Amino acid sequence: MNGNEWTRQAHRWLSIVFTLTVIANFVTMALATPPSWVVHSPLPPLFVQMFTGLYMLAQPHVTRWQSGKNAGPR
Repeated sequence: MNGNEWTRQAHRWLSIVFTLTVIANFVTMALATPPSWVVHSPLPPLFVQMFTGLYMLAQPHVTRWQSGKNAGPR
């Protein structure tokens, strides 16, 4: 598995982890006042998703720029 495939796979799995932590957050808020670690638990996967998403967004543009195929505006 190369770097791009690994990044996409990590992004997909992190989205599942993020969704589960948000659901757990809402469940604990409905039952009682949640501890701060539950409230902040969605943040680490969200930050990693932000970086992997920005990488996947910029990767085609950087590849095109490095190959020299983008000589001018479209």
